[in-house]
Amino acid sequence: MKTVITYGTYDLLHQGHINLLKRAKALGDYLIVGVTNDNFDRERGKLNVRNNVLERVESVKATGLADKIIIEDYVGQKIDDVQKYGVDIFAIGSDWQGKFDYLNEFCQVVYLPRTEGISSTMLREESQATVRVGVVGCGRIAPRFVAESQCVSGVSIAGVFDVSESIAANFVANNCVPKAYDSFDALLSDVDAVYVATPHLSHYGLAKAALLAGKHVLCETPMVLNENEAKDLFELAEQKSLILMEANKTAHCPAFNHLVAMIKSGVIGEVVDIEASLSKVWGDKTLREFDPEQAGGSLFELGSYPLLPILKLLGVDYKNLNLYSRIENGIDVYTKGVFRYDKAVCSFKVGLGVKTEGNLVVSGTKGYALVPSPWWKTDFFELCYEDQNENKKFFYKWDGAGLRYEIQEFISCIINNRLSTARLRRRESVCMASIMQQFSERKNFFEL
Repeated sequence: MKTVITYGTYDLLHQGHINLLKRAKALGDYLIVGVTNDNFDRERGKLNVRNNVLERVESVKATGLADKIIIEDYVGQKIDDVQKYGVDIFAIGSDWQGKFDYLNEFCQVVYLPRTEGISSTMLREESQATVRVGVVGCGRIAPRFVAESQCVSGVSIAGVFDVSESIAANFVANNCVPKAYDSFDALLSDVDAVYVATPHLSHYGLAKAALLAGKHVLCETPMVLNENEAKDLFELAEQKSLILMEANKTAHCPAFNHLVAMIKSGVIGEVVDIEASLSKVWGDKTLREFDPEQAGGSLFELGSYPLLPILKLLGVDYKNLNLYSRIENGIDVYTKGVFRYDKAVCSFKVGLGVKTEGNLVVSGTKGYALVPSPWWKTDFFELCYEDQNENKKFFYKWDGAGLRYEIQEFISCIINNRLSTARLRRRESVCMASIMQQFSERKNFFEL
């Protein structure tokens, strides 16, 4: 039996793909098709916002041409696959001519003619509307958002609005943004969606106004600091058939999502403890983060990140939460929270004036997961067991500032008419807001 293997993204499966699969099939008796994973567009400089890997696998399966379908996850996998499956022929489109000659050492390499006049890129350009996004607030994170948006297909930055016209004008000049709007309403009238990057206390009013105007909203974390406000915004978004998403970059990081999926699959057994911490030591006390009138403090500024793995892995139905804080000049420079669940206990630490180790440790009945500092920019984690020979390390690539992943998911939700994301569910954002509210109201609170 002659085995043939071929690879592709199969994004927006079209006749050109089918023709290539038929040609590859004709070369032998058994066809293996490798479908590249959801990060395939990195090499082309854009993150895809259309078909995820499972949808693309189903599309290939529906052709009836593949005898076996595998997923390509890492560089160098082609050599491993050729040897693993006893492949006789590696087949690929002629636009890759010469790129895979190194495989001749292991099998025959055949470059197949492509179908002229059709490609996934062309189909994306024809079928995918561009989402015009307006940036609200020109603070420290906004320039990174603009730069990262250029790495995602289907999005363009229409302009910015800031309460300071001079700051907005300067932002436009320095960040290749088309224009600065003189009012929030003017921006809303000219965009499909907004990214809210203003101070915390303005999030609710701006997000609600945008939703009422029929615009999708991506709001910086923490989205709001009050449970009822969070519920109100999500209910309004659902009524309007709009996407409202909290911009927690870790929630959309590929490595973090893989970690969560592996832990939920039981690789370390039942989770009984989670420890997460995040801290920054800033000397400039004039920053907004140190102003109690602007919701400053370590929990409001950093808390949503260490809360994320706890709520993702153990859910929002905890039994109790105690908060312990060191207060200076009206804000918490350090806060520790201790959760009690039915069968688990968790803790998180955040600090703006106290330095913590910055690790994430998830302890289970079979082993534990360790994500070293800075865990919120997950690019590596390790699964550890009693028998150290069973330990496994996992490495991933964290691109740029990491905002491109949340932008990709936001635009994907809009284009594919998904009103919520599993990466950060509505109930999880609402729970985070309720925890912020508990802190504000000093419930189960102890000052150090």
